[in-house]
Amino acid sequence: MLYLSDYNKKRNRMRRYVYVLILCVCVLGVKAQDMKAVFIAMPDRYIPQLESAWRKDLVDLYGSGKEARLKNTMNGYSQLMKMTGDYLLLQTTERSVVEMKLLPLVNNTCIICMITTVSAPAPDSRIDFYTTGWEPLTVSDLIVPVSADWFIKEDADRNSDACKDAMAHLDMDLISYRLSPDNQTLEAVYTTPLYLNAEQRAQASPFLKDTPKVYTWDKFRFK
Repeated sequence: MLYLSDYNKKRNRMRRYVYVLILCVCVLGVKAQDMKAVFIAMPDRYIPQLESAWRKDLVDLYGSGKEARLKNTMNGYSQLMKMTGDYLLLQTTERSVVEMKLLPLVNNTCIICMITTVSAPAPDSRIDFYTTGWEPLTVSDLIVPVSADWFIKEDADRNSDACKDAMAHLDMDLISYRLSPDNQTLEAVYTTPLYLNAEQRAQASPFLKDTPKVYTWDKFRFK
């Protein structure tokens, strides 16, 4: 059984390297782009509130130092909050935000990490990855999403009545992901407690970590 376990580990490791090599081949030859070009070239289906021409207008407004805010197709407003060479923060609607980051690979090309966060009312995020040509990539090959269980303190007495009562209120998994504009890290914040009332939050708080899980990009995946 030990030999089989070692074999499976080696096979999984080899599959991961093969995937990375395939990924590198897929993006090889794609000219390195900055966030401005990537955002404008994005297919409309990924942010249906903003068509390509409107995204270009937002970029032009932001570049001119003006408020980059336009009416969108949902009769609300979208605003480009921040944009650098490799990072973008976009308020798409009153309740939704999109973040994007260009992540470097080993061959000096990049892939796109896109975080879509909706607050209804507590923030909850979806992570997607794309080539710079906006071809979807397999999320599980690039990150292992954190589970709600990670946010429970290691020394919490899960068999105690107090812990059981507190955990009973946490009946859904809401996690907000946040990309850093300054480096290649990603934070995961457990937001389910924000969905609870004040009494329930106070009951659950002693059993929950008060720090986010932090991922770091290593040119292969988030770890």
